[in-house]
Amino acid sequence: MNRQRFSFRSRLRSFFYAFAGIREFLVREHNARIHLVATICVTLAGVAFHVSFTEAAILAVVIGSVWITEMLNTCVERMMDFFHPEDHPYIKYIKDLAAGAVLVAAITAVVAGLLIFIPKLL
Repeated sequence: MNRQRFSFRSRLRSFFYAFAGIREFLVREHNARIHLVATICVTLAGVAFHVSFTEAAILAVVIGSVWITEMLNTCVERMMDFFHPEDHPYIKYIKDLAAGAVLVAAITAVVAGLLIFIPKLL
């Protein structure tokens, strides 16, 4: 087994690659920019309405869930397109399932946001 030694340089390089991936995601993916605008709006609303620490934590978790599922959905879509560029019912199912995960995360985030912000509006 070839084990690499721990190095701070390689750890920093890993962060560089991760941030490069996030940057590319924001540049290339239309939905990422929509999520970015929604994230900024919810964050500003949280500040304006003085959400509690717990409410802020809930918002952070659901926002993060949407981002994570959208990024993984994009990975699944790109991999499926790479490995099987032609239309295929199984590939369609896999891609639809990944997109459905994003929808579930987004609906969960909207419900959490409504539960937090509606009482503050009333």
